Amino acid sequence: MGASAQRSHLVSETDDDKKNGISKEALERPKLKRFYKQAAVREVPPEAEGGVVLYQVVLDGRPVRTPKKTALAVPYRALAEAIAEEWGAQGEFIEPSTMPLTRFANSILDGVIGREAEVRADILKYAGSDLLSYRAEGPASLVKRQADAWDRVLAWAREAFNARLVLTAGVMPVTQPDHALRGIAAALEELDAYRLTSIHVMTTLTGSALLALAHSHGALTVHEAWAAAHIDEDWQIEQWGEDYEAAQRRQYRWSEMQAASRLLELVG
Repeated sequence: MGASAQRSHLVSETDDDKKNGISKEALERPKLKRFYKQAAVREVPPEAEGGVVLYQVVLDGRPVRTPKKTALAVPYRALAEAIAEEWGAQGEFIEPSTMPLTRFANSILDGVIGREAEVRADILKYAGSDLLSYRAEGPASLVKRQADAWDRVLAWAREAFNARLVLTAGVMPVTQPDHALRGIAAALEELDAYRLTSIHVMTTLTGSALLALAHSHGALTVHEAWAAAHIDEDWQIEQWGEDYEAAQRRQYRWSEMQAASRLLELVG
């Protein structure tokens, strides 16, 4: 229904058809044994006057590199230190699933920087068919839960972005007017690749750009945003019970949501 059924690969793999969020190729790939003793951060001075200081993650003094062989160096010391902590916390084998900030940084350096406009457009596409715009026709208890959790976010969006989204009941698609999305688009223009990545990941995980933006602006906690995204699912669980594999997938996605929220916190 709406954006909740969409998926994007601009930033990260979060599809339900990936087992616990990890691709089949990753599951079949032999584990990499830890080959270093120490992970640290090294400051890289700007190459030219007015340039940006970067913070490079190094293993025994050698730079970590992304899949495209770019040195893993970011303009935020706190983020670099958190990534180094992920590498330092590895045991005998390196477990990529326990290194979300490293994966996000790889995506940013290899796939987002230089493509920010595409990421903004994808987030805006979600806003155009946002989860919060699609309301249940019944029963009354579910309708009330949606209204209690979602109406305040819509009110916040009207105040923050002058975004007045059209609501619909049922699954029939609704087209949002351009003026409703203009303020959201303007807000996204102010964000760099790191902040865009965090919001994009949270948007694809929740099916709602508004929930991701509300959290990024401090209007919702990450727990509130996650709970609001799962009103329908939680109601279904109460009626019919919980599927074990679905619960495992949801737990993995929740860990990704928390990591995306932490990324936002680390870049300020």
